[in-house]
Amino acid sequence: MSFEYHEPTSLAEAVDLGARFGADGRFLAGGTDLIIQIRRGKLRLRHVVCLHRVPGLDGIAANGSVTLGALVTHRALERHSAFQGGLRALVEGAEVVGGHQVRNVGTVGGNIVNASPAADVTPVLLALDTAVTYAGPGGERTLPLDGFLVGPGQTALRPGELLTGLRFSALPGRSATAFLKAGRRKAMEISVVCVAARLTLDAAGERCAEARIALGAVAPTTRRARAAERALEGRAPTPDVLRDAGRLAAVESQPISDVRASARYRTLLVETLVTRALTRCLERIREAAS
Repeated sequence: MSFEYHEPTSLAEAVDLGARFGADGRFLAGGTDLIIQIRRGKLRLRHVVCLHRVPGLDGIAANGSVTLGALVTHRALERHSAFQGGLRALVEGAEVVGGHQVRNVGTVGGNIVNASPAADVTPVLLALDTAVTYAGPGGERTLPLDGFLVGPGQTALRPGELLTGLRFSALPGRSATAFLKAGRRKAMEISVVCVAARLTLDAAGERCAEARIALGAVAPTTRRARAAERALEGRAPTPDVLRDAGRLAAVESQPISDVRASARYRTLLVETLVTRALTRCLERIREAAS
């Protein structure tokens, strides 16, 4: 299928093109999903608007809060120094996205807009209470990532709007994150289940002050396990408490059976991976304090 290719050099021009083309056009970031969908005939487009020449979309800033441009690649997440400590889950999620070639060009923004329930970095961003910013003919809007993901392949983007960036607060002290993924093989595999966790202990380091748990590939969208989070907060993070959180997260999941795994197997994986991710967070907090 043929289409017209456009390279705007400003955000305003990109927004104008998106508004003009509507459903006949699509924005191109890394293209690792979009080009495949076009080649397979799943998308029939008349216009593709490449964002690579739009300035300001590929930066990472970590000053009190963390801001990611929509064109930040997974490789950039892997390598950035700000994500080697408490935010290690971002590296763990990014480093299992496809192969090296995919991570070199695939973008965080494109991954989110693709809205796959099995996306690897999205659970980490959910666990970090990330907000997304997007621009369109009506101006700029910001929405929590939790509300941006509507369904499989569906987001809150309106026609002509494009994702421009993401933002989350820096971690408070005595905090850590972790990401775990289960697939049928160790590399270049879509998640059977993936889990991200964020844990913050109180000033004494004895009780959980705040917890976030996000689940991938077990519901129509990446989702938070809110009951499991509430069960952790205010309690000492003993092995039994962490296992209870894993069981609650499994109850909150809504997996399906498909060619990669049964719903029951996915449910069991959620329980195991959530417990392990929380345990890893706790270990990292204690290692940083020692």
